[in-house]
Amino acid sequence: MSTTFARLLLLSALITLSVSAAELDPSAVSYTPLDKIKWVDNPAGTAANAMIYGDLAKPGPYAYFVKWKAGNMSRPHFHPNDRYIVVMSGTWWVGSGPKFDPDSTVPMPAGTYVLHTGKGIHYDGAKQGDAILMIHGIGPATSTPAEQK
Repeated sequence: MSTTFARLLLLSALITLSVSAAELDPSAVSYTPLDKIKWVDNPAGTAANAMIYGDLAKPGPYAYFVKWKAGNMSRPHFHPNDRYIVVMSGTWWVGSGPKFDPDSTVPMPAGTYVLHTGKGIHYDGAKQGDAILMIHGIGPATSTPAEQK
């Protein structure tokens, strides 16, 4: 092995070690790696949630991930406050009004920003594949059924 090649190999190893040895100051930055996010299935098994901050049941700001599982949708309902939503992956399907009609839903692909206006009746979910959303709002984040039978 040539001396130049050996030096380059050693330099590369040292750079790799220094990059992997870097640590963030936890008083300045905190994070949760994707594989450490704790998903909790809903009782029906149609979706899973992962809280980021806050408490949906209490007054104040909150944010969470929701994973709609393929082939599942909510029924028409509304929330008391505005909800700010970003589609993180997949396609989320959204409909409005009290009549449940999945065929009339509109696709919201990954990267789409959606505002669910407080007290606005809507329904939503995933059709062919899972969809992951990030939802922000002000609690309490109750859900009131509003389906017209």
